[in-house]
Amino acid sequence: SGPLKDMDFFVQEGGGPRILHQFTLEPPAVSFRMSGEKAGIIDIEPRTGILYINGSLDWETKQVHKLQVESLDKSGNKVKGPYSVTIHVEDINDNPPEFDQKRYFGIVRQNSRPGKPFMYVHATDRDDPTTPHAQLSYSILHHFPNPYKEMLFQIDNATGAISPSRTGSYYLDPQKQAIFTLVVSVKDMAGTTINAFTSSVDVIITVMESLWKAPPIIHIKENSTQVHPVNISKVWSNEPDVIYDIFEKEKLPRLPFSISKNGDIYVTEPLDREEKDTYTFFVVTKDNTGELVDKPLQIHIIVDDINDNPPVCQQTLTVIEVQENEMGGSNIGTVLATDMDKEDTLNSRLRFQIQSQEPEFPEKNLFYIQKDTGILQLTGRSLRKRESAKYSLKVLVTDSKYETICDVEVHVIDINDQIPIFEKSDYDNVTVAENMTIGTVILEIQATDGDEPDTGSSLIIYQVKEGDPNNTFIIETDSQTNRGFVKINKALDFETTPVYNLVINATNPEPLVPHVQYNSSSTTMFKVFVKNVDEPPVFLNPVYKAEVSEDIPVNTLVMTVEAYDPEKDSVRVSKIVLKEVQGKYAQYLACGRILFLQKSYLLVEGGCVGQQPTCNRLLGNNAAQKSKAPLILHLLDVNDNPPEIATDYPTFFCYPVSGGERTLIQATDADKQFFYSKFTFSLADEMNARNNWEISKFNATHAYLSPKHANFEEKVYDVPIILNDNGNPALQNKVNLKVSICKCSSENSCF
Repeated sequence: SGPLKDMDFFVQEGGGPRILHQFTLEPPAVSFRMSGEKAGIIDIEPRTGILYINGSLDWETKQVHKLQVESLDKSGNKVKGPYSVTIHVEDINDNPPEFDQKRYFGIVRQNSRPGKPFMYVHATDRDDPTTPHAQLSYSILHHFPNPYKEMLFQIDNATGAISPSRTGSYYLDPQKQAIFTLVVSVKDMAGTTINAFTSSVDVIITVMESLWKAPPIIHIKENSTQVHPVNISKVWSNEPDVIYDIFEKEKLPRLPFSISKNGDIYVTEPLDREEKDTYTFFVVTKDNTGELVDKPLQIHIIVDDINDNPPVCQQTLTVIEVQENEMGGSNIGTVLATDMDKEDTLNSRLRFQIQSQEPEFPEKNLFYIQKDTGILQLTGRSLRKRESAKYSLKVLVTDSKYETICDVEVHVIDINDQIPIFEKSDYDNVTVAENMTIGTVILEIQATDGDEPDTGSSLIIYQVKEGDPNNTFIIETDSQTNRGFVKINKALDFETTPVYNLVINATNPEPLVPHVQYNSSSTTMFKVFVKNVDEPPVFLNPVYKAEVSEDIPVNTLVMTVEAYDPEKDSVRVSKIVLKEVQGKYAQYLACGRILFLQKSYLLVEGGCVGQQPTCNRLLGNNAAQKSKAPLILHLLDVNDNPPEIATDYPTFFCYPVSGGERTLIQATDADKQFFYSKFTFSLADEMNARNNWEISKFNATHAYLSPKHANFEEKVYDVPIILNDNGNPALQNKVNLKVSICKCSSENSCF
């Protein structure tokens, strides 16, 4: 209670009748009177001054009631007032949220981007929006059907945006399930209490086929005369307002394709199938931030052939040799031509026709050519060299559009009726050392042939007929003299084959006439004796490799090496053992020889042979012969070097020091990068370092050094820093870092 004055009251809605306040009378006042927004339930008892509510207030109906109260005397005249009485109605959570539709329908495309909304649901709450009573939270209550462990859809609890989940983006397929029903729930109180009001609604989602798919293989005719660019296809994204782009699968000097902002694909210039017959590239979509929206589509282009290439003769002049005794109808050769148009199409189909023959004696049509193969044949009779030794033919080669003339010469040669005859039937023998070089000529042989010189009838081919199953020897012919040169073709080995009994034939590339045959005159023989050579020992492996740590203990077995003697004298087995360590040197005992290994240089019997930390040679010891094989011994680094301060740049602070400055220092060590573990930086407890300086970690190899105060003189200070290698606690190093306090130039460097 209290005297009449301006007052504000805060009253929760609902709750029924209640007394708010009692105003006290002050003489000469004997009663009170109220006016204003009483809503039929707010009033004051005139005599007692009790302000009351005779019912329930409703925030949703009216949030503020403004009233005026005044006091009256016995005559009804105003004594005091009117005073303002304001009743603020406070909201309680008495309204459930309501969706703005009784049912929602949405469409989603197959392969849509996860998290990209395709529809929204929306609900409202009549309670005070500034309180949790009207703060709504959305969720998916049920999912029909739900064929997978994870839901195919998701909802933003604040906005009601529905989008495919990652699972949905991958599995949604209208062929498998086209309709889904979601039961979407909305709660007030932000969904944080079990007493919140809840409403739900059905959301019917239709899955439709993805718009984003690669078109079928695109065929483009080469050398198009259309005005370019030419539209060849189109792609559509499932999402609007995307940016289309092309990127190459192949790195070409130029890609003759482009894409518009609407997804239209263009070829930008005429294509040439003979230059490139297929193209493959990708089309992508991006949002306005440059992020990919859809999976890249692979586009395949095939350039279709047109007949734009004439036939081409494979040879400027085709020369064919024909023996006098060739029968009519015999195939004597082939005229070869090509066409760069697409193979196995009518554009590259070639036809052959003899256009002319010179001379036309003794007949006009001595030759016939198969029109589809170019095979040249004799017509009805054999040729005679005395009639003409050479015929010139013009062969017309055509495709469906172009034609070409190919020149052909037919040479009539003497018949092969003479066999090659060796000058010797036995060349006795030859002795060669087993280590003789491959390609060495060991014997020259000679046969003669009475047929026409410089023809296939008189050219002699020598072959080893017997005694050389492994082709250890080859025979080359000098075509001018028909002389044969027997050469070593493969390495000789006395232990395998000490003697070869060779039988050699001499033949012609042209076949003999039917009544003539090769006989013993075309055969010779000789022996090859292989001379034994004392060969060096042979290691079982061509290269030996091993890895050892640089701190390998003395007497550690590194590897075992085996070698054998081709003469079957003996087999040696040696073990390589670390024998002695002196400073940075390690000695290894191998096959009776000492190999000295330094970290940077390898010494073999006093000679430096490498700049790498590897042992590079092994020697096999034989009284007469020595062999060597590479021994690659990789030294593995260990963490055995303490950290140091890097001195790539000077450390300084500008004078006067104002406070807050800092500089970056770096620690390194000589070990491999693999051992760059975390270094710890700290200040030594000396030279007042901890009172003057602070050090703080930046990363594993760097730290910040900063002055703790501004009272520094212009001079060089020694800052004692302790560096610890966390990978090896024993590796601790104390360094004195020189730090200059100096006047600085405008470029922030010391004068």
